[in-house]
Amino acid sequence: MDERAGSAYLVVPEEGPGHGVLVLHSWWGLTPATKSVVEALADAGYTALAPNLLGGELPADGDAARDLLAATDPNATAALILSSVVALRAHSAEPTAPVAVIGYSMGASWALWLATRQPDSVDAVVAYYGAQNIDFELLRAPVLGHFAEHDPLVSDDELVEMQAHLMLLDKHIEFHRYEGTAHFFAEDSPAQEADDEAAALAWARTLAFLTEHAPARTT
Repeated sequence: MDERAGSAYLVVPEEGPGHGVLVLHSWWGLTPATKSVVEALADAGYTALAPNLLGGELPADGDAARDLLAATDPNATAALILSSVVALRAHSAEPTAPVAVIGYSMGASWALWLATRQPDSVDAVVAYYGAQNIDFELLRAPVLGHFAEHDPLVSDDELVEMQAHLMLLDKHIEFHRYEGTAHFFAEDSPAQEADDEAAALAWARTLAFLTEHAPARTT
């Protein structure tokens, strides 16, 4: 079953609700690529929800996306993400259980923020080519990171600093770099088409990570 949930895209597996996964999109908005991630998670047994973080806008290019992001209110975005966790839980197999979160680019930054801001609400984080420079002291969820080899939006220094911070805090992290890729490599976007090989490998690793740390169903 799939349905609109306010300003979000929700898919519940045909066999019934599964563990919740929140999907946070990149600055390209709630695109068909993001919806396909939600649908693929449902095929794997998860209840998945992708809130629309940009008010329905679908930027045509990087300049438009940057301008749109700059015009958004981060407090409103944070409130929407927090309320989306509540909405997702209501449709998942266990409404009181934590959820996993997958974020792409800006969505990855928000995913890491969410898991640190509300550690009881998140049991796994998957970050696609996005970084965060907050204090991760309160973070408890394991983190899987997928990063491009060539990325002007996330510098090597930013990535090394974040990884070092997480390691110093003894957090559970698993980071991968994908040779020959650029930012947005896992999604079709106005900037580029997805790198099919790298995207497939990242997705296989994502599903394995979720299966280990946030299985779709408990027996």
